[in-house]
This record gives sequence, structure tokens and C-alpha cells, in this order.
Amino acid sequence: MFLRQITNPNGRVRLVIVRGFRDAQGKNRQKVALTCGFLDDLKKTYDDPVAHFTEVAAQMTRDHKELHDPVTITFKPDETLEKISPDDAHVKNIGYAALSKLYHELEIDYFINNRRRYTKAQYNHNAVFKLLVFDRILFPSSKRGAWAHKNRFFDTMDFTLEDIYKALDLFADHSAELLLAIHKRIRTLHKRSTTLVYYDVTNYYFEIDRETALLKKGVCKEHRPDPIVQMGLFMDERGLPITFNMYAGNTQDCRTLIPSLLEVNYEYGLKDIIIVADRGMITSDNLARIILQRNGYVMSTSVRKGDASLKQFVLDENGYTCIRNDTGEVVFKYKSRMVPRTIEPHTLTGKAGTPVTINQRQIVLYSAKYAAKARRDRQKALEKALEFIDDPNKHTRSTSKGASKYVQQVFFDAQGNELPAAKKHLAFDFDKLAAEEQFDGYYVIATNVIGLEEGEKPFSGKSRFTNEGWFQLNRKVSDMDVVEMYRGLWKIEETFKITKSTLKTRPVFLRTETHIRAHFLICFVSLVLIRLLEYRTKGKHSAQRIAHSLASANGIYLDQGYYHFFYYDEVLHDIGKALGIDFSKKYLKLGQIRSLLAATKKTS
Repeated sequence: MFLRQITNPNGRVRLVIVRGFRDAQGKNRQKVALTCGFLDDLKKTYDDPVAHFTEVAAQMTRDHKELHDPVTITFKPDETLEKISPDDAHVKNIGYAALSKLYHELEIDYFINNRRRYTKAQYNHNAVFKLLVFDRILFPSSKRGAWAHKNRFFDTMDFTLEDIYKALDLFADHSAELLLAIHKRIRTLHKRSTTLVYYDVTNYYFEIDRETALLKKGVCKEHRPDPIVQMGLFMDERGLPITFNMYAGNTQDCRTLIPSLLEVNYEYGLKDIIIVADRGMITSDNLARIILQRNGYVMSTSVRKGDASLKQFVLDENGYTCIRNDTGEVVFKYKSRMVPRTIEPHTLTGKAGTPVTINQRQIVLYSAKYAAKARRDRQKALEKALEFIDDPNKHTRSTSKGASKYVQQVFFDAQGNELPAAKKHLAFDFDKLAAEEQFDGYYVIATNVIGLEEGEKPFSGKSRFTNEGWFQLNRKVSDMDVVEMYRGLWKIEETFKITKSTLKTRPVFLRTETHIRAHFLICFVSLVLIRLLEYRTKGKHSAQRIAHSLASANGIYLDQGYYHFFYYDEVLHDIGKALGIDFSKKYLKLGQIRSLLAATKKTS
């Protein structure tokens, strides 16, 4: 780099710093690296502009050499691989820079540092929390495993394993506050919309036999006999988690909605919302609470468990809008109606309350694929029923579950005469099968959400809830709009899969309730970060791919402060582009790495 003075036609002198280089053909070329300004203007700022910018050019040359000139690396030819393990200080991960960027954007560091100042601890709670969150995403393991992995990160992790377990108490104590703070930051940074709110419940099992007030044996999603804990999760329409609550493992799914809903309504200020949930949540008590809080709901309901009026409406072919394939076969159809529904809620003490009639919009849908799935799912039960009839000793009460309903005991012949005891026998119940088959492929979405008709004025009340019990949106809401609202539930189901597979939230080995609550807080924050990465990369990559790529972005120490990074892919490219982080560098000096990580900690 050198300073060059260029005289313009009007006589003014301009100073520029020029970089000399050879092109692909080996010819000498020059390129302007920095335009300094006109000499007469620069004299107003610098005593000797030429001398000043000559030194600037020299410094730029030195910086360029440090970054681009070849470096001689020394190594020991007899060094063996046994001396370097994944947790050795020589091997470092750079992928967590993306997580650090989001972590500091959400100001989680500010929150924890604010709370830790009131403790007498000598260790850094924020460093502990970062380790547990980053490790949960990249190298999911136990708390002991996370501590063993701490050398994989460039950040200072100056604490003991005992410090980690002590820090869990502070995290649990401030869990509710942190969840609310994260929600507010997402609302500010990403304009979170909470008109649509999805809710679902899952459970996680523990590798212990002892039950506690929180750990109870219940209906485990993995069909395990271990104690479990229930988690109710709220999510927005973009798939970003809002908050979660924990319940004893023997709590019925439907009984978690009301207390969770109370929290988001009052603590989070989420009012005028539409709650979308599956059929397990559509109880009279839940509907009563939703309507009492003047919210909307979109929930599925079973046709087979519906009343005679609903079944008749479903089977009546009039009014359906049909979508056919090339051969003319109906692959999808739907229709809707507005009907009154009587709900019978219970008081807080469990006593039957006063029945209330509400308005409800029912959308009936039929899917040929759903019908085919229902037939496939039923096939095993039919085979068991036939086996049981052929040999009643072949199956026990437990192994014939789901099949026994298709078996009937025959006491009378075709003419209605009672058979003698010796001729009484088991037979397949074809009427039962026919009654079920007629509803294959059908399901109903129930809602109180309506939209404006053409020329209709918006409801003038303080909320979107009308006096007739409808939740009114200030736009037209078609049947398929409601269906799309309901279909968004797949995102929350996928979210639970992420927690159980990618983040390996279970099995849980912790024993005290405080530590368990801290564990799920850490898993939730990890889930928020990975979902944000999905959102920031416009859904191009799955959470599993993102976690894999970030965990693979490792480097090994060479010599003279240099690290050699040996993994880069499309996922890292897209994350880097979205967050302003360059993961493509093959060689980085420790100072450059620290500068890169320092940049991720700036929130402005």
C-alpha cells in the first residue's frame, strides 16, 4: 500500500491510498484501497496530511500482510491422535457465534447479570447459563457433560461443576421473569404477532423410580412406565415459542390449558387472541374459560363422538365444496354451518355449573388421504379381532385392546331364537365396522371466529368479542382460512419433536424440583434460539440441520495463534448471511476470533 497524489484538472490535489497486486496473468495492477480526500481540506484537520496518510498506508500494508501473507506453521511429526480429544483445548467450535448473536440480541446476558449481582457467588452465572444453552443445542448432554465440553468454546468458562448445580437455583428462581423478558424482546425485535396462539401439551420421562409432587406416573407419550412431567407450550403463528408451564405428570392434558391461559392473558398481556389446540382441549370448562376471557378458539372435534345432528350434517352430501383429481375422484371436500352449542362447565370446586349456550361455527372436512390412513390404522385391530374369534385364548384383555369392540357374542339365531349354551359363539360385528367406516376421512373444526361480510362494519366493542359470543376479525374469514389456522398446529408438534430429538430434553436425570425447572428453562431458551435461526434463515433449513452444521463448525489449533477451521456448508453460509457472521474463513488468528465473538455481543 502506498500514498498517491492525484491532481485534478482544476488543480486540486486528491490523496488516495493505492494497493498494488498481480492479476491472474501476472501483470502488475493497482487498485484504490482508500480515498482520503482533497489536500487543501485535509490541511484543516492534519498538520501534515501527506505524512499522516503515508503512515496509514504503511499500517494497512502491515495489517494486510498479517491477514494474507503465508504463515509458516511448525508441527511435531511424531504427535499422535490420542493426544487430542474432542474436549481438548486444541479443538474449538466457532458455530456458537450464531447462538451468541441471538443470545445477546435477546439481552439474556443483561437479565442474568442483573440478577446475579445480588448473590455472593464468585463465579459468573451468565457464563454458566450460556454454556448450558449452547451445549444443549450443539452437544446435548447432562450438566456434567456440558461442563466437560466447556473447552470447546472460546469464551472464558471459569467455574466448577459444583458451581453449575448451584447456579441452577438462581435460574429456577427467575424463570418466569426471564421467559417474559424474552417474549418482550422478540415482540420488539421481530414484531411478534399474537393474534393466533397455538397450545399443546407433551410430557418428558425421568430415569428415576421415585415419584414427587411434580414427577408422577401418567400417560407417557413414549409409553414408558417411568415418572413423567407435563409441559404446556404456547407458540405464535411463526413457530416461535412464547412461554411454557410445567404440571405434575398425572395431570390430564385438558386441565393444563386454563391455568396456562390465565398466565398469558394477565402476565403477558395477550388479549383478543385466538387459541388453536387439538381435540383433547375442547372441553366445556376450557371453552367456558376462553369465552369468559373474551378470546377466540379454533379446535378440532370428533365426528364419531358428536351428537346425531352433527353426524347427519356430515353424511349429508348437500353443500360440500369438492376438489377432485384428474380421474374425477373427490380428494378433499368441506362445508360449514353456524349452530348453537350448550356447554356445561364446572366451578373451581369441581361442581357442575350453569349450562350455557354459545354460538359455534363448525367446518366439516373430508380428506381421501385421511380416510386411507384411518383404514390402515384399523387393519391391525381387525386382524386381532378375527384371531380372537378363531381362538379366544390367543389374546389377553390387554393384547386385544382396540380389537374387542369388533367382537360380539351371539346368543340368538337369524330367526331370533335363543341358541343353546353349546352353540353360543363369537362373531365379527360387521355393523360396528360399517358404523365406523362411514366417518373415515371426516373431521370437524369448531370455532367462534368469524369475519366481516361485505359492507359490514367492525364490532364497536372494546375487544373483538361480540355480545353473541363470536370473535370477530376485521376481515373476511373463509372456511379455508380457519382450516389454515388449525393446520398451523403441526409447527408445535414439530417443536416438541425438536425438544426430544435435537435438544435431547429427556430423559431427565435431575432430582430436585428446582433443578428440574431450571433444566426445562434451559431447554426452552435453547428451543427459542434454534427456532429464531430457522426464522432468520426464512425456514430454509430444519432445526436438526442447523444444530448439526453449527456443531460441525470446529477448528483445531495450529501454531502462532492460528486455528484451522475445516467445516463449511450451505447452512452456515445462510446463517452467516442472515446474522452478519463470516463462517467461511479457513484460518483465523485468535485475535480475529475474539473480535468476531465480541461483535456478536453488541445489541445495537
